Amino acid sequence: MVNFDIEKIRNVAVIAHAGAGKTSLVEAALFDAKATDRIGTIEDGTTITDYEPEEIHRKITISSATAFCDWKGHRINIIDTPGYINFLEDTKSCLSAVDGAVVIVSALCGVKAETEKIWQYACKYEVPRLVFINKMDRENANFSMALGELEKSFGSAPIPLNIPIGSAEGFEGVIDLIEMKAVRFQNGQPSVSDIPAELKDEAEEYRKKLVEKIVESNDAMLEKYLEGAVLSTDEIIKGIRESSITRQFIPVACGSATKNIGVHKLLDMIPLCLPSPAEKANITPIKGKNAKNSDEVMRKPLDTEPFSAQVFKTIADPFAGKLTLFRVFSGVLKADSTVYNSTRDSKERVGHLFYLSGKKQAPAQKVGPGEIAAVAKLKDTLTGDTLSDPDKPILFEPIKFSDPMISYAIAPKSRGDEDKVGTGLHRMLEEDPTLKFFRDSETKEMILSGMGQMHLEITLERLKRKFGVEVLMKTPKIPYKETIKVHAKAQGRYKKQSGGRGQYGDCWIEIEPLPKGSGFEFVDKIVGGVIPRQYIPAVEKGLIEAMHEGILAGFQVVDLRATVYDGSYHTVDSSEMAFKIAGSMAIKKAAQSARPVLLEPILKAEIITPDEGLGGVIGDLNGRRGKVQGVEPQAGGNQRIAALVPMAEMLTYANQLNSLTSGRGMYTVEFSHYEEVPSHLTQKIIADRAETKKEKGE
Repeated sequence: MVNFDIEKIRNVAVIAHAGAGKTSLVEAALFDAKATDRIGTIEDGTTITDYEPEEIHRKITISSATAFCDWKGHRINIIDTPGYINFLEDTKSCLSAVDGAVVIVSALCGVKAETEKIWQYACKYEVPRLVFINKMDRENANFSMALGELEKSFGSAPIPLNIPIGSAEGFEGVIDLIEMKAVRFQNGQPSVSDIPAELKDEAEEYRKKLVEKIVESNDAMLEKYLEGAVLSTDEIIKGIRESSITRQFIPVACGSATKNIGVHKLLDMIPLCLPSPAEKANITPIKGKNAKNSDEVMRKPLDTEPFSAQVFKTIADPFAGKLTLFRVFSGVLKADSTVYNSTRDSKERVGHLFYLSGKKQAPAQKVGPGEIAAVAKLKDTLTGDTLSDPDKPILFEPIKFSDPMISYAIAPKSRGDEDKVGTGLHRMLEEDPTLKFFRDSETKEMILSGMGQMHLEITLERLKRKFGVEVLMKTPKIPYKETIKVHAKAQGRYKKQSGGRGQYGDCWIEIEPLPKGSGFEFVDKIVGGVIPRQYIPAVEKGLIEAMHEGILAGFQVVDLRATVYDGSYHTVDSSEMAFKIAGSMAIKKAAQSARPVLLEPILKAEIITPDEGLGGVIGDLNGRRGKVQGVEPQAGGNQRIAALVPMAEMLTYANQLNSLTSGRGMYTVEFSHYEEVPSHLTQKIIADRAETKKEKGE
């Protein structure tokens, strides 16, 4: 394939909330640019970028996908990104690889919470944006409302470059405010004519706002404009380009993706309003660290510079192997060469290079600065890693993903499939860095953590499809512990005689509580040989085993000191086994009169909520037995809440927080300490534990 000059490349992410029309817009753009010969639909499951079975079934974008087309001498690399709240970390990763973004806003519902969150990601990577107000063909479509929401949500004046001709069933095209012409669309094909008389005044008013915004940042144009001169079309185009790329205003287009109205004009606006990789490097310089000594290193987007790239996505396939998608920032990568993974300190052999359009591959012999490409079967490389010239390594700042927000216990439907579950999920962890999978050492459960319930459900659907193993998902067990409140003493005496040699072990122990986090202490105060030395370790072993099995509800006992201070033995019948059993009996008896209690894990939670959601979130935390430690204002009209909350109350918190904050809330948790469970809950936990054991026949 032809390698384009860097000035003619546009790397663009299409971003918005779920259902805004991102995938439909990509379909129309690819068709208009003749990259495809038909427009696929979400309903039929025939789109290029939503090709995974789970996406076709649910009719939402779950995983980002790349495509490309050529438009009037420009190569436009497009990334169709997820908009559903559970999958926005994938979108964040893609924004690190592009130079511009098309933000879709619905003419029906305006800006949604997910769009605000994605907008923040784009700000982090300093990505210039272009807004497309979609669904102008739908009933109740309102262009002015959508514009107003843009200004209210993002605090920057949205400036239309075209406005609609009609709306709902009467929507037939747009007025181009640069050329001041009406552009109508029939079967996706544009026809240009004069502006209708009834829209002339409105068009003139919008054109005036556009010109005034352009001249604000250009002294020469401003002087000319104030003197009453009319700016030429070329001057307006130049002003739009400078102001858009430097993010001085938000250029806005409108149309209908499903009716393919206005998409031609949007394709014209992408090269005009969004920067090339070279221009983006002038806005945000390409810099990293020397992988050997951590000195700052700069790169220019030139063929002559040392090769550098960053991986923004990994696709795990059990048949094709691992596909690695990367963005080249400098230098040239050729097929059948070797690169250095600066993140992992390892060398990787690069075989075939290719461009991806959905799941279709187009071979490439080499890829240069600004290009987005893929390579198969890299052995160590993961999402976020830096690839560079082995002789001149550079390390880019890694992509930081949010911690998982929800966890479930999983178990294979078929016994003996544990290894298949582990193997499949570890492959999927390579693809999705927001997943975590581990075996809980205390509850012995396999735990899968992700960004939400749908995220985990879809992960398990993929596990079944790709790796042939079905898994059950359930609420994970809480790793409760047990302890005692007061001193107690008890005797454990084990005597068994059934002909021949018997069993005899006898010990007295005293137990007492220790401070939180002390664990278990064993003290030997035997004097006079009442229990022979060789049997003391057996007593300790019996105590420890009994503590692992629990004294109240079968949970591990902690923060306790046990002292063996008396006992007796039989010269023939005593044995290690007998004293081990005696020790176990003694601690169980002592615990009954030592006021045993349950302990539960308490999490330190940090919640970010919009101002208007603060009261609801705090009220909900109080209802979860949480203790709010403090509230601090944050930038962007948000509040940060610090709280201590029992783990049992946080298992499905992600769903509730999304509901309380319209998807704009975020939270992180980490283990803090253990606290005593309230007595009314203790009885319920003990009863549930007993019922579970009964069901298992224990």
